[in-house]
Amino acid sequence: MKKKSKENLEEIQKEREQEEEMVVENEIPETDVLAKRIKDLEEALLRNQAELINYKRRREEEVTKMFKYANEDMIMDFLPILDNLERAIAMDDDNPDDEVSKFLEGIKMVYKQLREMLNKFGVSEIECLDKEFDPTYHQGVMTDKDESKASGVVLEVLQKGYMYKDKVIRPAMVKVNE
Repeated sequence: MKKKSKENLEEIQKEREQEEEMVVENEIPETDVLAKRIKDLEEALLRNQAELINYKRRREEEVTKMFKYANEDMIMDFLPILDNLERAIAMDDDNPDDEVSKFLEGIKMVYKQLREMLNKFGVSEIECLDKEFDPTYHQGVMTDKDESKASGVVLEVLQKGYMYKDKVIRPAMVKVNE
């Protein structure tokens, strides 16, 4: 950008020198030269003001976005913990043992609290089972054939996906019907 500005400055200086020579030789009146310079300076001022306004707007948008998604990294660190708690809770369905069930009740309480905390911060699960496959929200990792369902429908969720406010922070890994 500086090189471009320097070239423009040199070009403007050459034009002024030519205009001054023409004024000295009485080819054009001095008032016309001064009027042109005033017009050029006004245009340059307007361009600079527009650039400043655009810079301020872009900067404000960046700061707003930064504050809006400030907790994203922390939330991303919580998602694997949430996944592991869900796996532990799934053991309760597989194991009828009373001791394990009592232990898993505590894990279910921790899981519920973690989900409530994440919901409070604007994290929501992406609903995708039996929905149309959408690459914005889903990552298709497997396909299968189910005659009872339409093509392109999500058959199984392999890993849950999450939204943070209005942004996908982790797409759901899914099995899609062919």
